[in-house]
Amino acid sequence: MLKIYRLLAILALSVLAAASAMAQAPHSFPFRATNYDVEVFLHPEDQTIQAQATVDFIADQVAKTVLVELHPDLHVTSVKMAGQPVTFARDNNSPLLLTVALPSTATPGKQITLTFDYSGPVSSEEDSPTKGIRFASVEKTAAYLLLPARWFPLTNFPSNRYTGNFHLIVPNTFAVTGTGKADTPTMQPGIGIGAPGQASYVFHCDKPGPNGSFVAGNLQLTPAPAEGYQFSFYTPPSQTATVTSYAGSLAQIMSYFADTFGPLSGSQGGPPSLTVVQMPDGSLPGYSAPGLLLISARQWTSRANDRMLSQLAAGQWWGDRVLPATAADVWITDGLSRYAEAMYAEQSGGVAALNKALEDFAVGALMFEDANTISEANRIGAYSDPYRSIVADKGAMVFHMLRAELGDDAFTALLKDFYKQHEGKTATIDSFERLTTTKVPPAKAGEPPLNLVSFFSQWLNSTGVPEFTLQYIVYRTPKGFQVIGTIHQELDTFRMPVEVKVETEGNPEFKKILVTGTTSQFKLETFGRPKPNGITIDPNNNLLKSSPRLRVHATISRGEALATLGKYYEAIQEYQRALDVQPTNSLAHFRMGEAMFYQKNYQAAANAFRAALGGDL
Repeated sequence: MLKIYRLLAILALSVLAAASAMAQAPHSFPFRATNYDVEVFLHPEDQTIQAQATVDFIADQVAKTVLVELHPDLHVTSVKMAGQPVTFARDNNSPLLLTVALPSTATPGKQITLTFDYSGPVSSEEDSPTKGIRFASVEKTAAYLLLPARWFPLTNFPSNRYTGNFHLIVPNTFAVTGTGKADTPTMQPGIGIGAPGQASYVFHCDKPGPNGSFVAGNLQLTPAPAEGYQFSFYTPPSQTATVTSYAGSLAQIMSYFADTFGPLSGSQGGPPSLTVVQMPDGSLPGYSAPGLLLISARQWTSRANDRMLSQLAAGQWWGDRVLPATAADVWITDGLSRYAEAMYAEQSGGVAALNKALEDFAVGALMFEDANTISEANRIGAYSDPYRSIVADKGAMVFHMLRAELGDDAFTALLKDFYKQHEGKTATIDSFERLTTTKVPPAKAGEPPLNLVSFFSQWLNSTGVPEFTLQYIVYRTPKGFQVIGTIHQELDTFRMPVEVKVETEGNPEFKKILVTGTTSQFKLETFGRPKPNGITIDPNNNLLKSSPRLRVHATISRGEALATLGKYYEAIQEYQRALDVQPTNSLAHFRMGEAMFYQKNYQAAANAFRAALGGDL
């Protein structure tokens, strides 16, 4: 009977796994875009665009339909092949998808060209490819078109590479910059006295990559060469004084990453040229595209924001030269770019700066720890709060834990080899795991070995973050002292070596214990007498772990994310949850006061601010 139950359980798990695989199956793109010619008119007066995109495709499988992604609010008026109209339709189940029917079946390797005419708004957060995130905006004083907006027809996002020419026609009060090499803009005066004129900008993207991100507005170009790098900064005229600080920091960041990951060659074989742009608020805090770093006005400080700058600069390696093979593999690009931010923080600010970054990552990871796994990132809206929590913050912590287990030299060698093998290509999580197995050092005597299968299973394929508790008793022995104890945590499948620090009357002693399942017993021998409450789990904070303090901070961070979107009522609820756990938390009281102030509930805001002053400060 027991065997029958086991067989039924295995069958049930198999059915669930199959259903899960079907639910997360990505869209199959039978054709892949290889080159674009896009002409787009920006109409700030009615906040729309009007565009024509001529796209070269190549068939990757036998197919009679072309599938592309295009912003749901863009209305397609025609699709033509060799000048003749072809049938097209939006997908009823997914408005982002556009299907084009071909007159005949294409075989693998067949090349076709389609011309799409379309227009409409792109600024809606509700209809965005990721709901709540504005990837594109056209306003009276500024505009931006980021690739994730799918403002032109895309295939295989985010893994596809393509060449192209992008022609942007804007009001002549706008300057435009973005991916590719720009021609000298041409100006056309308006017709009639006082009528606004137009400016025409053409960008050539001759190197295959995820091209097609642009910013327009009242921007002033400031060339800023630094340490052999050629940087071009586009900022509002009032911000030009900040360029020197940013250029100096960026040159040091690029040099550090070139040494750590491998050189990033420019078009002529020398150091790459980069364009750095201040982007209007309302979109992402920052965005990295080929040769292009975008930083929102809110994040642009008088002194260079090194952490933001280093994360975006790392995206030139992990997100441009190395792309994820699928939307489920973004941990190896977005997660590593986020961890590179901590690596540079350690390089420039020492261990204290590294620990500050790691705590920020841990708080971020706890915000949505149970929402999804890292390996199923394709189920999460790109760049959403859960995405940043799971892929970027938790993902960064996974890289740090791997570094702690491998050692600095083996970890750096792993990154260099991985970049060398995949530069100019796409990469998968599986390929990273396989390469990692070649870098595992021999286990030290008396310490449990690193099991990469359980490591990646726990951190990439499972949800949840452990919270450790410790119980122990100290005994006197002829040779010193013996500590017998138990480590508890709530994850049944957890299996990993965990470092323990024992403070003694002499020098502290460090031991590694294999923690398996919810309860693990251990026995330690020390020479010196352990101090009362002197045993600490993970003393160097190399593990992603939870604690009441971190959970409170994660709850406040969720509230802050909601407040940024103007959802003050929901934000106040999160702050109250934090205060239910820690009533004296000044930050929670202060954030609640802010939210109430923006709701114009001034007396309640005053009470909350007063409580903040009376809290833990």
